Amino acid sequence: MATLRVLMFPWLAYGHISPFLNVAKKLADRGFLIYLCSTPINLKSTIKKIPEKYADSIQLIELHLPELPELPPHYHTTNGFPPHLNNTLHKALEMSKPNFSKILQNLKPDLVIYDMLQQWAEHVANEQNIPAVKLITFGAAVFSYLFYLVKKPEAVFPFPAINLSKIEQEKMYAKDFEDRLVDGNIQIMLISTSRTIEAKYIDHCTELINWKVVPVGPPVQDPITNNADDKELMDWLGTKDENSTVFVSFGSEYFLSKEDMEEVAFGLELSNVNFIWVARFPKGEDQNLEDALPKGFLERIGERGRVLDKFAPQPRILNHPSTGGFISHCGWNSVMESVDFGVPIIAMPIQYDQPSNARLIVELGVAVEIVRDDDGKIHRGEIAETLKDVITGKTGENLRGKVRDISKNLKSIRGEEMDTAAEVLIQLCKNSNECK
Repeated sequence: MATLRVLMFPWLAYGHISPFLNVAKKLADRGFLIYLCSTPINLKSTIKKIPEKYADSIQLIELHLPELPELPPHYHTTNGFPPHLNNTLHKALEMSKPNFSKILQNLKPDLVIYDMLQQWAEHVANEQNIPAVKLITFGAAVFSYLFYLVKKPEAVFPFPAINLSKIEQEKMYAKDFEDRLVDGNIQIMLISTSRTIEAKYIDHCTELINWKVVPVGPPVQDPITNNADDKELMDWLGTKDENSTVFVSFGSEYFLSKEDMEEVAFGLELSNVNFIWVARFPKGEDQNLEDALPKGFLERIGERGRVLDKFAPQPRILNHPSTGGFISHCGWNSVMESVDFGVPIIAMPIQYDQPSNARLIVELGVAVEIVRDDDGKIHRGEIAETLKDVITGKTGENLRGKVRDISKNLKSIRGEEMDTAAEVLIQLCKNSNECK
């Protein structure tokens, strides 16, 4: 069969584009030609993450959204996005259907791989007789848990280790997924995970939806090493002892309340542990980093820590021998990168799939969760004690041993899982061509 041309269409969040790009590279390595479609503002940052060797095999395709007064082009991404505009962004993306349809007419791809959050893309592809499959950018445990919340609310979820409280269930916004979970003409679902960590949940998904559930491996970025802007930070990290430093980041879309920010700051201070903390704010909020932190915090921590209010090279930091732990919101990409690089996680989930991800990695033995009180609040003392346990205590040694074993197993199966996924897609396109 000639080179397969695949158009990939992620949701407009960096946390979705990243796993799509990860799969794009793996497919390009196997001879596929990839068109990665997103808005210009997203592609501007994506291009920096595509190594030179993919210049011909991964092509970036601009999708223009309609201009809405409250949604200028710099808001055509969820990175630093004001949360109250979320529905408006979904609406604007769906209004771009005619533009998306034109892109398909011009490129005539053999296959579309789309994000579950834009189920409509499959209908547009089908109108042009192009087969389409969805790529799920979170894990199989979360997918099956969501399925129970939405489709089997009276049933008992069979894996109690990842059960959520009522408050956490509400934060998943499960109803949004009702029509997207198992909608689709082609009953194949790609999923960003591996049997190494989620075999029983992948099998459970297959039973639940009666589809072919195909793992494509965890969404892990390459630790690209050529960014001069990171030099000072990486040099500083290089002065610290092995496993002595914690990385603290809550992703590109989640922002701590002032109260939580204060508790994290004092927790880091009380722990006496070295740290790199990415403390970010939504776009449009004129926040001064020093004003957001407790008075005198930066002076008191001195050379023990670095606080950034901008992007940090997460894969490079996690891949560094001085990094001994990761305080994370437990977004799926962050969790999988940490496991892949052999770094234990201090889980501080906020919403959506994050509490389920946190329970899963605790069950795997690679994480501890910071316990919130009955009102859902975090406390500095709990943060400091957990942190000390992971960086300098016996807990950390046990977690590191376990996570390194899993990391080794993940790497050994990675090529094999992606080969299988590529074969499934090739077969799907062959069958589709025969039916035309």
